[in-house]
Amino acid sequence: MSEKKYSAASIGPRVAEFLRTVSRAGHFKLEFEISDGESANPDFENPEVIVRFSGPDVDLLLSNKAELLLALEHLTMEVLRMPSEDHSRLSFDAQDYRMLRIEELRLSAATAAEKVKRTGVPFRFNPMNSRERRVIHLSLRNETEVRSESTGFGGHRQVVIYPAGMASLPEEPPPPRSHNMGRPMGRGPSRTQTRGRS
Repeated sequence: MSEKKYSAASIGPRVAEFLRTVSRAGHFKLEFEISDGESANPDFENPEVIVRFSGPDVDLLLSNKAELLLALEHLTMEVLRMPSEDHSRLSFDAQDYRMLRIEELRLSAATAAEKVKRTGVPFRFNPMNSRERRVIHLSLRNETEVRSESTGFGGHRQVVIYPAGMASLPEEPPPPRSHNMGRPMGRGPSRTQTRGRS
């Protein structure tokens, strides 16, 4: 195990200050406790510092696949200027979301692997963050009939499970930027571009 870089004592005060600022600005009714890390699933996650939330607004943090909880976690890492390779060392949680999500991902990985073995067709998961992709990969590490790999770009990276002997599919191109969406490319200027010229 690598040496610990972070502890509740070393980063806790800065984390608490930032979270209090965000809670006040957002009028959130939240409480949090910052402690040195321990994990129910150390093979999959082994954070050095855990922030556990409670309070009346905790359901807001967990709605939409814990989108707000994960966004808060990411913003806190940016405030602390944590390098990306250290992101697994800090974990935000509420109502055992992390443990339940790991179990869900492990079950999904096993189900997808069985489907790939049965059909011989690769299975592509929806995009997920690096921690969740890691859970899928680790869940399948002892499989001999299938293999997994990450593919895609940025926030659109996803895991693909292949039959063990199959070559990787070509990378899908990154999604188009939002300002090009809904407008055909290469057809000359649009009306809004030509109107109002002198």
